[in-house]
Amino acid sequence: MENISNEKEFILVGLSENQGVQKICFVIFLLFYMIIVAGNLLIVFTVFSSQRLNSPMYFFLSYLSFVDICYSSVTAPKMIADFLVENKTISFVGCITQLFGVHFFGCTEIFILTVMAYDRYTAICRPLHYTTLMTRRVCSQMVIGSWVGGFMHSMVQTLLTSSLPFCGPNKIDHYFCDVHPLLHLACTNTYAVGIIVVANSGMIALSCFFILVVSYIVILVSLKSQTSEGRHKALSTCGSHITVVILFFGPCTFTYIRPSSDLSEDKRLAVFYTVITPMLNPLIYTLRNEEMKSAMKKLWSREVGSEKGEV
Repeated sequence: MENISNEKEFILVGLSENQGVQKICFVIFLLFYMIIVAGNLLIVFTVFSSQRLNSPMYFFLSYLSFVDICYSSVTAPKMIADFLVENKTISFVGCITQLFGVHFFGCTEIFILTVMAYDRYTAICRPLHYTTLMTRRVCSQMVIGSWVGGFMHSMVQTLLTSSLPFCGPNKIDHYFCDVHPLLHLACTNTYAVGIIVVANSGMIALSCFFILVVSYIVILVSLKSQTSEGRHKALSTCGSHITVVILFFGPCTFTYIRPSSDLSEDKRLAVFYTVITPMLNPLIYTLRNEEMKSAMKKLWSREVGSEKGEV
C-alpha cells in the first residue's frame, strides 16, 4: 500500500457535505470569525490603552483574548474557505501544522483560564495578600508558563501523530486536523497512542477543570463573609469566568477524555471550543463588567474625538 508522505494530501469532510448547508454555514461562520477577531482585538486594545485596567485580571484577560484570536485562526479560515470549494484538501505538512496549532493554543487557553481562576481566588479569599502575591512579575511568569505548557503538550501530540504510518484512506471526518480523526486513518495499531492522547489531552482538560470547579466552590463559600456590595462584585466577575469555563471545558473534556468512536459528534462539539467560546468571550467579559465598558466608551470617545480633530 502507498504510504502518505509529506507530498500527499488529506481530504477534510467538513461539517456537512450538503451544498446548500455549506453556503449557509459560510455566511454564519464568516460572521462568527469576524466577531471573534473584532471583539477580542477590542479587548486587547482597551486593556493596553487604559490606565485603569491595570489589575492582573485584565492582564490575563488581554492574553486570553489574544489566544482566542490565534486559536480560532488555526481552524476557522480554512473551514470557511472549504465551504466554497468542492475539493477540501490539506497537505500532510499543513495538517500536522494545524494539529500543532490547535493543541498549542487550546492548551495555552486552558492554562490561562486556570490562572485566571487562581487570580480570582486570591483576590476574593486572600485580599490582604493579593498585591503581594499577584505582582506583575508573577503574572508574567504565569502567562509564560501557560505558553510553555501549551507548547510541550502540543509537541507530544504532534510528534506522536506525525510518526504514524498513513497508507490507506485519506478522508478526515472533521473540519480540521486533530489527533482522533488521524488515528482512525493510521494503518497500524493505534491503541497505545490513543491511550497516551487520553492521558495527555484528556487529563490536562479534566484536571484543570477540576481545579477550576474547586476554586470557584471555595470562592462562592467565602462570599458569605463578604458585604453585599463585595458579594455582588465578586459574583459578577466570577459569573463571567464560570460561564466561559463551562462553555469551553464541557465539550473539550468530553472530546478528549475518551477514545473517540463517533467523529461526527466530535466535530460538532469542536465548534463550541474553537468558534463559539472565542466569539462569546468578549461579550461575557464585558457585558457584566462596568470597568471594561467604561474603558471601552472612553477609548471610543478618544478615537472619535481624534478623528474629528483631524477633520
